[in-house]
Amino acid sequence: MKTVFRSAVLFLTLGSSFTFSAGKSSTEVLAHSTTSWDGTLLKSVTLENPEVRVLRITIAPRSRLPIHKHPVINAGYLVKGELTVIRLSDGKQLNLKAGDALVEMVDEWHYGVNTSDEPAEIVVVYAGDEGQAITVFKEEEEEEEEEEQ
Repeated sequence: MKTVFRSAVLFLTLGSSFTFSAGKSSTEVLAHSTTSWDGTLLKSVTLENPEVRVLRITIAPRSRLPIHKHPVINAGYLVKGELTVIRLSDGKQLNLKAGDALVEMVDEWHYGVNTSDEPAEIVVVYAGDEGQAITVFKEEEEEEEEEEQ
């Protein structure tokens, strides 16, 4: 049994798909990347007090999320529905459907749009320092800049 477990850990570490010897369990790699969905290399991070957060986010039908950015590395899996992610700087889009995974952009303004008649549900994993903001909204940052002036 220890050999099966070690083999499973090795395959998980390498990011390969595999089936356990029992034949009933399997692992499928949904995302494995050194870049975000737009091709930007992920930034190197050093975490003093690592904290992982897992959020399930539901986007209502025919709605748009506020413009925001993430100062931490994160990845998501669209459980149901459809979602379009749009990078603000140039309008580049990523169209997701249920079952798609993405490695999100870091420190890049963007927003999501659900143009369908069904809710979109995405599970996102964020890795940052304990207590660090995982999302910054554009309006909040602009207000902070105005207060500093």
